[in-house]
Amino acid sequence: MAVENPSPSLYNEDLAPAEERKWGAFSIFNVWTSDVHSLWGYYLAASLFLLCGSFINFVIAIGLGSLVIFVLMSLVGNAGVRTGVPFPVLARASFGTFGANAPALVRAVVACFWYGAQTAAASGAIVALLIRSPSLLEFHQTSHFLGHSTLEVICYVIVWALQLLIIQRGMETVRKFQDWAGPAVWIMMLVLAIYLVVKSGTFSFGSEIPRDVLLEKTKDAGVPGEPGSFAALAAVAATWITYFAALYLNFCDFSRYATNERTLMKGNLWGLPINLLAFCLVAGVTTTAAFSVYGEVLLHPDQISAKFDSWFLAMLAALTFAVATLGINVVANFVSPAFDFANVFPRQINFKRGGYIAALIALVLYPFAPWETGAAHFVNFIGSTMGPIFGVMMVDYYLIRRGVLNVPALYKEDGEFRFQGGWHANAFIALGIGALFSSILPTFTTILPAWWGTYGWFFGVAIGGIVYYLLRMGARR
Repeated sequence: MAVENPSPSLYNEDLAPAEERKWGAFSIFNVWTSDVHSLWGYYLAASLFLLCGSFINFVIAIGLGSLVIFVLMSLVGNAGVRTGVPFPVLARASFGTFGANAPALVRAVVACFWYGAQTAAASGAIVALLIRSPSLLEFHQTSHFLGHSTLEVICYVIVWALQLLIIQRGMETVRKFQDWAGPAVWIMMLVLAIYLVVKSGTFSFGSEIPRDVLLEKTKDAGVPGEPGSFAALAAVAATWITYFAALYLNFCDFSRYATNERTLMKGNLWGLPINLLAFCLVAGVTTTAAFSVYGEVLLHPDQISAKFDSWFLAMLAALTFAVATLGINVVANFVSPAFDFANVFPRQINFKRGGYIAALIALVLYPFAPWETGAAHFVNFIGSTMGPIFGVMMVDYYLIRRGVLNVPALYKEDGEFRFQGGWHANAFIALGIGALFSSILPTFTTILPAWWGTYGWFFGVAIGGIVYYLLRMGARR
């Protein structure tokens, strides 16, 4: 879709509606393999597995959560296919032509946090391999810099730099990279699971892990209820859904390149409920078999591969997991802030420069390592900040506009989406009230019950969306 006479402060080639749409179902499927098949994805799946207490509970909680994810991603994905615009441009319809910069920057900052977390996980896999050498182990234990071992810092910087090479040629390069990175880690995950199952001599989903061990490993997970209880299962499903909170906002960055909505649905169906459940089951089998072999619960796959007797197998596992983690970083945490920062200053910042800014922020965050907390804690806090934005955008697109959007007006300062000087007051009132209950009160006060934070994203979506709808209906009257 061509845009005639767009405002220079709202337009550049990267933000324009997608013209070439070459992404088939396999590429959409691999968006999800790249997003989930990472060290952090495995760590979260294994952590949630412990909270379920049994195979049946795990299938129910993760299965239902994955179906919800499929529905939500289809909502935002279809908006991307129909309009062809990236997330920050789509946000202009509800937040205003310039007001959209606020949710775009929130998403960008969250991506920078995740960018650092995933880079640290990938470099950790390399460190786990290198310290098999006695000399490097001694160096790792004795030399420190910026609050980490010097070896960890070196590996982090190397992995951080390698990711920048992937995006040098734009989104088509991203697609080609993810098309082989996602399947590669699936193969390695299966090798890891089969190796441990054969070595343990048993195939089990959790029955080998004693109850007292489960209680000990999950006591600080920030999830109410004991493993296997209804409260724990509900929290597992909620945390799994919240893990994708960032991509609910910017999945249209990718879906806008899909050939049509049918292709998108097919890719999402295989990539989300089917792929997610299969990946989590493999993580559960691997965790159980690793306990049988090594006598301890190992939630990180790099911890498992570091114990392999075979140096070659350990090296293959470490490199594969590192590459897979680079895949999710490029897909989930590089593309989004690249568009988001470009949206703020389209004349000065293009896709590549926006990505470089995100990478630089992740590098600055490394000494502080805010991601070094429990998986559930980190995921729920990060995700809750984006719930109200999603609620406002989806209510605006589907309930207010009925799925019909004047795309050319998104690129005009004095068009339909100018609202109050380029800012939409109703959207920001709804965002503020939603954020108050989704993240501010649960994080900084004790006014709300302890379990509230686990469902912060859901409260944000519901409260932000409802308030926005009521304000818009009141304005119409």
